[in-house]
Amino acid sequence: MAKPVVAIVGRPNVGKSTLFNRIVGGRVAIVESRPGVTRDRLYQDAEWAGRSFALIDTGGLDFQESGQITAGIHRQAELAIAESDAVLFVVDARTGLNPNDEEVAAVIRRSGKPAIVVANKVENFDYETDAFDFYRLGLGDPVPVSAAEGLNTGDLLDRLVELLPDSNGEDYPPDVIKIAVIGRPNVGKSSLVNAILGEERVIVSDIPGTTRDAVDTPFQLEDRHYVIIDTAGIRRKSKIDMPAEKYSVIRTLRAVDRCDAVLMMLDAPLGVTEQDKRIAGYAHEAGRAVVLVVNKWDLVEKDDHTMNRYTERIREELAFMKYAPVIFISATTGRRVPKVLELVDFVAEQHAARIATADLNNLFKEAVMQTPPPADKTRRLKILYVTQGGVKPPKFIIFVNDPELMHFSYLRYLENQVRAAYGFEGTPLRFILRKRTREME
Repeated sequence: MAKPVVAIVGRPNVGKSTLFNRIVGGRVAIVESRPGVTRDRLYQDAEWAGRSFALIDTGGLDFQESGQITAGIHRQAELAIAESDAVLFVVDARTGLNPNDEEVAAVIRRSGKPAIVVANKVENFDYETDAFDFYRLGLGDPVPVSAAEGLNTGDLLDRLVELLPDSNGEDYPPDVIKIAVIGRPNVGKSSLVNAILGEERVIVSDIPGTTRDAVDTPFQLEDRHYVIIDTAGIRRKSKIDMPAEKYSVIRTLRAVDRCDAVLMMLDAPLGVTEQDKRIAGYAHEAGRAVVLVVNKWDLVEKDDHTMNRYTERIREELAFMKYAPVIFISATTGRRVPKVLELVDFVAEQHAARIATADLNNLFKEAVMQTPPPADKTRRLKILYVTQGGVKPPKFIIFVNDPELMHFSYLRYLENQVRAAYGFEGTPLRFILRKRTREME
């Protein structure tokens, strides 16, 4: 299920990035006193009171300035508001109400999105008169906070989670496989979607209300049901100039959040780029099943070893995603396109696979016997019990005597043993360490 999206907006230098960092629990956004530092939206998952949501940091809205960059920031923030489920409108309690604040408030009111006015930089919470002026914005009771000190941010988040929707509104049946097609612009995403939907055996659904938005296409292949989500390409931030492309970034990230499987498309003539790594990394971190689709293979000069060499390069460049199968296609000619859905079915099955607890513990006992964990001075890691705690992606809970004794290299060894025994091709695995004093009976 896709997380609700919360946008942080306001004029420059009111503390939006500081509040963003306070909520997500780390210094993710660049914080600097010079206005205009945050020029591109920044996304991070956050959680409060058991509710998860995606938080967006935006560039400052200054309606007194002009120029191409400023206009782009305005449009960017407006699009973030349009795509969000709730808005945190940050104002500066020290300087008071500003004409720019009133302009931003007008944008929020036109959007119709639920919003909270966050009066930041409050120093004395016994006297909240600094926040009174902001009632004039017509967006309800302001919430005084000090984002830098973390004061009253808990009350703010309590208010925020009350505004979030209970669900994302999707009504797809649970057996439907949702596929997001992602990648850089001009890599052939829409061509692949068209080629998949153009197969003679594919029936495009004409049931009203089944399409969540313009990029969702439900379809059926034999007795299997899918939704394919075509997304606009993501370029490097320095290359994102048009507002439509900025909008496409959040659409793509949301598509990944609500899909089961990702078709990560690569351009065969260009190879793996840094932006490909960023896009693939988001799918990996989101825990989605992944198929690496190398498109435009017909444009590459080949010999008997070209495909193997190319696959090795992909494995080197996307080392964190060695579990993902690679397929070489030509979306325009249809070469190997039917195999793509076969791989989707396969990785979706792996993504949802469960292993019996007894089998897991036998596997781990054998793995430890073959390669005992390294000792830390006089102490050695003991693996006491293992169980699978979830699927999509598969999650394994490992009870040990001391989690701090688990070295990342040994955890990687254990992951390799699990994959060698049970496959899990196309899906990341999650391992959670828990402390336990003795082995379960």
